[in-house]
Amino acid sequence: MRRILIVDDDVSLRTAVSSYLVRCDYEVVQAGSAEQAVQALHREKIAGVLLDIGLPDQSGIDLVPRLLAEEPMLAIVMLTGVADVSTAALCMQRGAFDYLAKPIELTELAGAIERALERREQQLAERRSSSLLKDEVAKLVVEVHRQQTRFDQVSVATLESLVYLMEARSSYLAGHSVRVAQLAVSIAAQLGRSDEDIEVVRLAARLHDIGMICIADQVLSKQGRLTDEEFDQIKHHTIVGAQILGPIHNLAVVSAFVRGHHEHWDGKGYPDGLAGVGIPWGARVIGAAEVFDALTSSRPYQERMEPDQAVEHMRGLAGTTTGPEEFEAVAAIAGRRQTLVFIEDESEQAYPAGIADETRDGKDTP
Repeated sequence: MRRILIVDDDVSLRTAVSSYLVRCDYEVVQAGSAEQAVQALHREKIAGVLLDIGLPDQSGIDLVPRLLAEEPMLAIVMLTGVADVSTAALCMQRGAFDYLAKPIELTELAGAIERALERREQQLAERRSSSLLKDEVAKLVVEVHRQQTRFDQVSVATLESLVYLMEARSSYLAGHSVRVAQLAVSIAAQLGRSDEDIEVVRLAARLHDIGMICIADQVLSKQGRLTDEEFDQIKHHTIVGAQILGPIHNLAVVSAFVRGHHEHWDGKGYPDGLAGVGIPWGARVIGAAEVFDALTSSRPYQERMEPDQAVEHMRGLAGTTTGPEEFEAVAAIAGRRQTLVFIEDESEQAYPAGIADETRDGKDTP
């Protein structure tokens, strides 16, 4: 049963809210001051806090960082007798999840608590996932150092094996990284990049979705519209991928390409909102290759386009989603029919709605 700490110097309010929450199957602990609240955290395992701003011994706003220092994963909902936008913003900046004005509507209070606790559970899951990833990366680094004479070969082979394992989790993902790598190489060559640059972008494209190993199977395979929370998980894969590659010697440039492959030319991509030539060149190349692959692969929601149709569709994305030079390179390659024959799985579905699709609007397009 989840335990809620009510921190308010109004005894009658604490009693009324406590009775309501108990009926909603919460355990409740009460505190009438900031010091009592801190002491309660020392004694009890608390999931959420209802915190009044006007406490007798310390402002609730100043108490928020104290409580989070004791228990970083607390779900804090602020209570106040005065609805003030600047105060609400300050509470959120300090780590509160929500802000409610008195008098409190109990049903609204219950909804705020539930939302805060759901966000707390998501953060806990992300922390556990991050810890597991760090453990796996640490093991990988140890293995690489164990074989110094074959560092590059072993590290790259291991990372590509992780990509194969990740793609095996969903039939929709099969062959995606290979197709994108094939086209990225062609685009880089068309742009006149050196052999060394082409090899770097090939490796980055091969590993660009390695961060997808942090995505839950039910999200990875979902064919419908993604929720806000699911979309945030998907967007996080660029950061996770860069974190996996970052500690490995000689893969710093590859890591930057992986992190930036969902940035948009107009600055509306993720995770850093980079724009134009501020986006690493290899990330722009991989992004263009992914758009083309999305259009020329069968999807549950669309028929596969022919290369010339895909190019015409991408023409409208040039200068917004993709860079103009990268689009022109794709158009030239498709025009000369130099795109390679791409791998398809038996169902002729490349990957699910919501994965690496820059061609549609909505939260099923990360």
